[in-house]
Amino acid sequence: MREAVIVSAVRTAVGKAPRGTLKTTRPDDMAAVVIKEALKRAAPLQAGEVEDVIIGCAYPEAEAGLNVGRIASLRAGLPETVPGMTVNRFCSSGLQAIALAAQRIIAGELDIVIAGGTESMSMIPRRGRGFSPNAKLGQEWPGVYMSMGVTAENVAEQFAVSRQDADEFAYRSHTLASKAIRASKFADEIQPLSVGSSANDDFFDTDEGVRHAPDLEAMGKLKPVFKEGG
Repeated sequence: MREAVIVSAVRTAVGKAPRGTLKTTRPDDMAAVVIKEALKRAAPLQAGEVEDVIIGCAYPEAEAGLNVGRIASLRAGLPETVPGMTVNRFCSSGLQAIALAAQRIIAGELDIVIAGGTESMSMIPRRGRGFSPNAKLGQEWPGVYMSMGVTAENVAEQFAVSRQDADEFAYRSHTLASKAIRASKFADEIQPLSVGSSANDDFFDTDEGVRHAPDLEAMGKLKPVFKEGG
């Protein structure tokens, strides 16, 4: 059986929706920057050698609409002979894109594929801009349109996850992420992204999702202290 391997991996920094640094940056443009840099890091691979581009997107509409995988590929400068497609499995869309790429390589259909995901929760809100549920489906499967908040409550109840356990897990995760950001642990995997519109553009290269703030320090006085790797 053939083996699929990752030869290059890169991402943009993560912005904070809906009013973070990337709030006006298009998801197709972000994906294009990453595709271009991934190719650069895979040198001497040439753009024309790529056989497919697969991009995952939870809300493929508006600025991420049509076939955003194909659009991002062209924005990255890949030849028009390179096909592209978009897949949607909501929060795991990017992972599904990578899985599809690996499966096609293992099956012997392709040799070189670019895969990943793109999203803007600032430009395209959760549930999209024109949510219109199917009434009959809602009657037959009332949980199909359930929000993530409710599903989280259901999972917590089913698997007996207490609020304290969840808070402690989240606190530990955010603390470790904050330390990693301050120590530049993610620097090599992040491609700086231009967020201006002039020759004096600013470059965004640090995740906004986790911030070291006084409230985290205050939480530390109230909750157990976790050791690295513990």
